[in-house]
Amino acid sequence: MTSQKERMLAGEHYIADDPELIADATHAALAAERFNATSADDPDTRRELLGQLLAKVGDGVEVRPPLRVDYGYRTTIGDNAFLNFGVVLLDVAPIGIGADAQLGPNVQLLTPTHPVDPELRRAKWESASPIAIGDNAWLGGGAIVCPGVTVGENTVVGAGAVVSRDLPANAVAVGNPARVVRYL
Repeated sequence: MTSQKERMLAGEHYIADDPELIADATHAALAAERFNATSADDPDTRRELLGQLLAKVGDGVEVRPPLRVDYGYRTTIGDNAFLNFGVVLLDVAPIGIGADAQLGPNVQLLTPTHPVDPELRRAKWESASPIAIGDNAWLGGGAIVCPGVTVGENTVVGAGAVVSRDLPANAVAVGNPARVVRYL
């Protein structure tokens, strides 16, 4: 029999209140608490804790607490990326943040989704779709990226935008839903 965690990792529908997934989420919450309690004058400890929390943290990455994650082990961050205060990474599915990417304060990358069917939702079924943020992309403060979205390299997403569809490389996108207003 396939476990709920195996179903989740395979990108299938799963039930999140499975004991194994609850243990993983609790582990991530505790690791995030430790990271969030660090001091700005102790970057080595911050980096060590971030490395324990996330799947991959590239060289020169800066993440300013507080940081929130679902599991941590589904998120990778490329070299020299910057994540400002209050970033939320709901990493039920993989989240990839490219090299030199910049995420403003309170940016949310949200991979989980729930069935539209009310009976499936009542039964607590969930699923998720991966998010990819391209190299050198910049997401302004409060931007929200929805499940299954790719933001292309060098693309700028305006503050407060809701990105519900893929954005091409070298674009500027704003609004809700985010739409391309020009190319770089």
